[in-house]
Amino acid sequence: MNKIPRQWLIFFASLFVLVAVGLSSLYGVRQQASRPMPEANRETPRPNVSVVTVSTARYPATMVAYGAAKAHYQLTLTAEISGRVERLSEHFEAGSRLAAGSELARIEASSYMASLTAAETEQQQVNVTLLEEERQALQAKTEWRASGLEGEPDSSLVLRQPQLDAARAALDNARAAVDSARYDLAQTRITMPFDGLVVSRDIALGSYLQVGTQVATIYSSDRVEITLSLPARDWHNLPDETRLLSGDWPAILTGVENGQQWQGRVLRTEQHLDSATRQRSLVVSVDQPLALETPLLPGTFLKARIAGDQVDGLWQLPSSALSQRGEIWFIDDNGQLDHFATDALFSDSEHIYVQPSPTLTDKPIQVLSHPLNSYLKGMLVNPVEASSND
Repeated sequence: MNKIPRQWLIFFASLFVLVAVGLSSLYGVRQQASRPMPEANRETPRPNVSVVTVSTARYPATMVAYGAAKAHYQLTLTAEISGRVERLSEHFEAGSRLAAGSELARIEASSYMASLTAAETEQQQVNVTLLEEERQALQAKTEWRASGLEGEPDSSLVLRQPQLDAARAALDNARAAVDSARYDLAQTRITMPFDGLVVSRDIALGSYLQVGTQVATIYSSDRVEITLSLPARDWHNLPDETRLLSGDWPAILTGVENGQQWQGRVLRTEQHLDSATRQRSLVVSVDQPLALETPLLPGTFLKARIAGDQVDGLWQLPSSALSQRGEIWFIDDNGQLDHFATDALFSDSEHIYVQPSPTLTDKPIQVLSHPLNSYLKGMLVNPVEASSND
């Protein structure tokens, strides 16, 4: 076999190495070209959040509750005697305001006048009988003394004491009968028991009334009362009962439907818990509600605002600061979001008042005025102070 010259082996070996190096360089260049260009390190932008800077302070508590105005007295007026209605007052109509004693209707009275006359006649006869018994008793006592007998007789009949007692009892009974007949006669005039408002008239001219027949529904006009159920937390913010029930503790009442306002006062507190709500109630009143420039009508649904004591250590925040989950979001010392759960102790038309966590009470804190559900604890943000219109 012919041997390949040595110089050719060296030539082929060198050519192979050269080709391998070229291919390797070409592959490296292509790999480098396919790689993305490295980007310069950039910080993720922080989202802007609207904040208000708050510090703990002392604020007057305000309790808000709702209730309907009810007349002091709500009476279903009924007939106390039987008879036919012979007269109706022209003012006896629903919506009329009438003074106490105003006649509403009159029942035919002839039978009751006759009963009174008979009772008075009976009383006179019984009175005569009593006078005769008194005379006979006096005569019996005189005869007993004239007989010379000592002591008292064996029987009280001798001095006619039982007969005298019976005559006196009969007179008392006759007088009671006269009083009863006179009362029945007076009830033939159906009148207003107090100053009030006729809500409904339930009889007509010619109606025959039985005892207990409904005649009218009447509301008193001296005052209306609004019963307000308050949770235990609100009771703690109210002043002591000595001040609260002084008679002039104010309550601002606003009509839910029309926005009208009235000035009321705290009248009393109820000393029991409602079985349904498990809350205790406060009663607010407005005097002479129908005589006001804007009458407060019974049945009006009202929003009541009652001032309480001063409370320390509170934040005053816009109502929007409390999230849908009942959380307050704030920015910590590292510029990160944090939050805590709370409930507003009370509120007014623009603000809520909350008690912050103990660790947040010694310095101003930036609180988010419009927290979003997408916010996460530890998120870096850029705070922007909210304007007064936000």
